Amino acid sequence: MKNDRNTMKTENIRREDNLQPKTIPAYTFPDFLQTISAKYGNRTCYRIYNTNTSFTYNQIRDYADSISSYLISMGIMKGDRIAIIGEGSPMWMIMYLGIVSIGAIAVPILPDFPDCDVVEIISICKVKGIAASRKYMHKIAGVKNIPVFRLDDLSAITAESGKISGYPLIKCTINRTEIAKRKPLEQDTASIIFTSGTTGASKGVMLSHLNILRCADLATDEYVNIRPGMKAISILPMAHVYEFSLGQIIPLMTGMEITFLGKQPAPSIVMTALSEIRPHVMFSVPLLIEKVYKSVILPTLNKSEVLSCLIQNHLTRPLIYHIIGRKLRRKFGGRLIFFGIGGAALDRDTEEFLHNVRFPYAIGYGLTETSPLIAGCKPSHRSQKPGFIGKIVNDDEVILLDKDASGTGEVAVKGPNVMKGYYQRPDLDSEVFTEDGYFRTGDLGYIDEKGNLSIRGRVKTMILGPGGENIYPKAIESIINNQDFVDESLVIPENGGLVALVRLNLEQMQKTLNLPLNEIRVVASDYLSQLRKEVNAKLSSFSKLTSIREQESPFERTPTLKIKRFLYDGSASAALS
Repeated sequence: MKNDRNTMKTENIRREDNLQPKTIPAYTFPDFLQTISAKYGNRTCYRIYNTNTSFTYNQIRDYADSISSYLISMGIMKGDRIAIIGEGSPMWMIMYLGIVSIGAIAVPILPDFPDCDVVEIISICKVKGIAASRKYMHKIAGVKNIPVFRLDDLSAITAESGKISGYPLIKCTINRTEIAKRKPLEQDTASIIFTSGTTGASKGVMLSHLNILRCADLATDEYVNIRPGMKAISILPMAHVYEFSLGQIIPLMTGMEITFLGKQPAPSIVMTALSEIRPHVMFSVPLLIEKVYKSVILPTLNKSEVLSCLIQNHLTRPLIYHIIGRKLRRKFGGRLIFFGIGGAALDRDTEEFLHNVRFPYAIGYGLTETSPLIAGCKPSHRSQKPGFIGKIVNDDEVILLDKDASGTGEVAVKGPNVMKGYYQRPDLDSEVFTEDGYFRTGDLGYIDEKGNLSIRGRVKTMILGPGGENIYPKAIESIINNQDFVDESLVIPENGGLVALVRLNLEQMQKTLNLPLNEIRVVASDYLSQLRKEVNAKLSSFSKLTSIREQESPFERTPTLKIKRFLYDGSASAALS
């Protein structure tokens, strides 16, 4: 992402760690805030969709300084923790910046965490304040004797004569002298982010100012060319480091204008907003684009015999893909130059389709513990081999531990984006860091001869075959998920074999086959038997499915929409005997 370098030069800054800042002089949030305000001043940085609410870069700085001043007045000290829970909004970011600019630590909490988890996180961190939006106040109802701030209007909540009133934090007199005295160091903790836990309990990841800001700064001109004033749309939770670092910090570093939906980002609402906002950049999890492909595009292609024939013909295929790609880009507003996909693996068929129609998508890989980016690519540099992410980011050193015969091993990374450690869990730190300082991601990866990284699955979900073969459930699930009428699947070991739990799209099946509702279950059972045969025909002998069962209820998911495998597997790792 390419920024305007005319207003501030960072090229001549020399550091002991040899990192070369690109957009800010130092990696602290006060430096970040001061720089973007000086560079972009009265440009609009935030809007809320379908409202007249907007904020300039100068306003963001002034409001954050007001909050910092208020927190100082109430006795907040360096290292004190303040929790934030709420939907994505300019106020969320203003509150965050006000907290971390004086050396306090923000504890962003994903809104979809259960109430009991929210209360537990607040207790574990011994927070000195809680910032929550009205929508999520009920999640902190059980918390007593801790100051509460309302995100919706950035006010301190007080109870007088049984009535709830709010003191506006942004009207607090700014004391920049005191703020400057509290300026944090680059290595100080900025955030403690509790992971959503696909394999069980969540852990508090400590990320420093340097971790977050260096990761974002490094990416500002690596993947897409951005000019100040370009537009972005924000649809993901800001408590997730993927959205925070890439979807917020990078656009602000480069002078973009970010629009929040102001409501739950259902696909229909998002698609309507896209046509009006017409963003240049957006970040998403795979679910959105997979739904568009499977629910809208694929049925259209399958219904039209003419289109099917034209796509099968190698002479007409490029033209048809060009037309489809142009229409798809129009659906996304017509100006999209970068559609970032992360947070989970992208379905293989969807990826191949996006590649064929030249949709400007780019896949990134990383974890909360790595702030998050470890590898990524430009839309124009999509690998010809679906399933590969791209190159390792320049700062990082990546090695593969315990490689098997195919060259697949656990991805381990060392670099300035790697977390400080888990909050109050040195026992976990010793498990995830090697003796020479590499962070073990828990992901199985392969790096090809060109340096492109591919993720093959999780170490803890890898299954040992009867002859000691490595079986990767995600690879099997990818094949299943690309079959007709399949929404999603989960492959687990059971009784010495492999079982696939399959969630079917019965509504689509009923419409396509034109059957009455009372016959669908019988047809679905027959379909699953046939599905097993078709899938097994594409699998090696040691990874064939012994059975397929319908998953009638939706899979339980983490707040970042990953299936909670541990609820269905019953074990963190397994072997076939």
